[in-house]
Amino acid sequence: MEANIDKINLLKVMMRIRAVEEKIAAEYNQQKMRCPTHLSIGQEAVPSAISSCINKNDFAVSTHRGHAHYLAKGGDLKAMIAEIYGKETGCSKGKGGSMHLIDTKVGFMGTSAIVGNSIPVGVGLALSSKLKKSDQICVVYLGDGAVEEGVFYESLNFAILKDLRVLFVCENNLYSVYSSLDVRQPKNRKIASMVKAIGVNSEQGDGNNLEECVNISTQAINTIRREAGPFFLEFATYRHREHCGPNFDNNIGYRTEEEFETWKSKDPIKEYQNRLLKLGICCHKDLQDFAEVIENEIELAFEFAENSNFPPRADAFKGVYS
Repeated sequence: MEANIDKINLLKVMMRIRAVEEKIAAEYNQQKMRCPTHLSIGQEAVPSAISSCINKNDFAVSTHRGHAHYLAKGGDLKAMIAEIYGKETGCSKGKGGSMHLIDTKVGFMGTSAIVGNSIPVGVGLALSSKLKKSDQICVVYLGDGAVEEGVFYESLNFAILKDLRVLFVCENNLYSVYSSLDVRQPKNRKIASMVKAIGVNSEQGDGNNLEECVNISTQAINTIRREAGPFFLEFATYRHREHCGPNFDNNIGYRTEEEFETWKSKDPIKEYQNRLLKLGICCHKDLQDFAEVIENEIELAFEFAENSNFPPRADAFKGVYS
């Protein structure tokens, strides 16, 4: 059964994420963004779908590759770009950079540079909801590499044991930095099947098919709200750019040009645009208009970041906890 979705808005969300990431890539070599940045180009469908299925007061936590998750959840674009520029108007006051984004106003509770580090944080947020007798859920975004961390299994076990409303979302883009699944995990292992064996409801989906992502996510979230327990989703996806940075890196040999082109041909935005054009829901002029509005918004966000001040030195010791 197909979920009831705002197709045009979902397209705009994906297009906006892509345009933001491409602008970051274009400006990065000016050396004004001095933090490492992990771009989400090619992986826009999953967070766009997930965020269309949850509420503003639901929680989400993310990884080092968190721009798309932040923006899809409703995070402040100006504050995100300012953060990447290290400015005091950034969402982490210029202290965190690209890998430490937060916007509690929309339930986006933070990202972490450490692989697997945000998983127990998300489970803890779900526990807090249960203690408060709230029906809030927490979305925990993770990559296939985080499945190799012990905290992943500990967090799954705790979520099952305590019947916590956690949606674990694994964006399986095949690589952990430059290492493929083949050299990291047992042959023929299916991550979702392994998690199901642990005792968590699990499903797999095509991370390039937006409507499939929405339908699977809707069913999972409805199950979580109804049964008050965790759910695990694994989506097959693919990053177009290098692991960390603005460039393409097919020339260094860890993945082939043929593989890259195969995945690029399944670009989630182009696939969804073509579908909406075929259905007559929008036309080419609409797509141009959407892109123009998004481009203007992004230009204003970069101007805001450029014109913002760096934080005072004394602020380095504020808001620091251990």
